[in-house]
Amino acid sequence: MVLDRIKRVFSGSSGGDFDSEYLEIDLGKEEKEQKVTVKLFVLKDYEETTSILNDLREGYTIAIIDIKVLRQKDPIELKRAISKIKKTIDALEGNIAGFGENMVIATPSFARIHKEPAKAKEEPRNKFDDMY
Repeated sequence: MVLDRIKRVFSGSSGGDFDSEYLEIDLGKEEKEQKVTVKLFVLKDYEETTSILNDLREGYTIAIIDIKVLRQKDPIELKRAISKIKKTIDALEGNIAGFGENMVIATPSFARIHKEPAKAKEEPRNKFDDMY
């Protein structure tokens, strides 16, 4: 029945009831469920930030970035790279945090990094504090 109507529409033959009716075609695509990918990156050069940012912009990647190599090689380039990643994460409304000395974690907007508030460090006591 529907195929007959489509044939008539494309063949040019006119039926009397086509003026008042229309044919609805559902073009909605089924959205498949996206899975989150946790991906490890090793930042060796500043140029490698591009591949990290491309994966983060897709929206379903949590990046764990090892910065040890670039830190030892060129700390200035490391600062530039982290600054670029941070600006992109801020634009994506995501989170970025350091994990230890050599790891950085960057997440898109759907994930949050829980950060413990920094505790005030006690000053080391010396042996003369107790005397007075």
